[in-house]
Amino acid sequence: MTRQLEDASSPAGASAIGGSALAGIDRRSAIDAVRLRIGMAISLGLLKPGERLPDQEDVALGLSVSPITARRALASLADQGVVVRRRGRAGGTFVADEPPRDVLAELTASPAESQAVNRLVDRRLLFECAVTHYAAVNATVEQIDELERLTREMASSTDWSGYHQADEQFHQLVGTASCLGTAVGVYHETLAELYAYFIPYPIELLHKSNRDHIALVAALRAGDGDTAVEISRKHVDILHRTMFMGLADGGSGPTPG
Repeated sequence: MTRQLEDASSPAGASAIGGSALAGIDRRSAIDAVRLRIGMAISLGLLKPGERLPDQEDVALGLSVSPITARRALASLADQGVVVRRRGRAGGTFVADEPPRDVLAELTASPAESQAVNRLVDRRLLFECAVTHYAAVNATVEQIDELERLTREMASSTDWSGYHQADEQFHQLVGTASCLGTAVGVYHETLAELYAYFIPYPIELLHKSNRDHIALVAALRAGDGDTAVEISRKHVDILHRTMFMGLADGGSGPTPG
């Protein structure tokens, strides 16, 4: 995931949630965008009371933000009692046992934001099918071997941050392997915009999602474009129900794409 959300104090500090690509949506600072993503994960039960968050640097990498943005967002959540910080060898940042409901109620995506994410999912769906088709034709053995290595890295990830970093590399490489020239850059930009909305998920559900990656690699290695495209289509289409807009509306159980 490219660092789509930057520190709010910088001149280019608008997040994807407040960026020009999603015109008409209420603008959020980068810090508030991170607060929302963590808060929604807690509200939806994806992060449990008492659960330890990854280290600050890993939170930044997992949410595609700068370290200072992650630090300030976590500090703000701690000040409001949503998370607690503990010192010592077993210390770190933990979800509070009883996060304030009024604070969590404020950390909610607007209908406009949910609609915008649905549009991004649709855009990615079109790109994903195209790049997967051409990756089945053009991917080198070395690229497919690297994709397989990334599936193993995701399978061994112990938290959502490490998983999301490998997931980003995986999908970027599928795009590169398509050899579609400048269109690859547009696909990567769409990925970056969408990754800026991902919220933390339990690692068990992310490991389940990785089954699609494994099946996709097998189809690419076999040069089976039809199967590869169908795997990718389903993998992305499920985001309509499993990203925060579907979960907040009472959608089906979360299995992130």
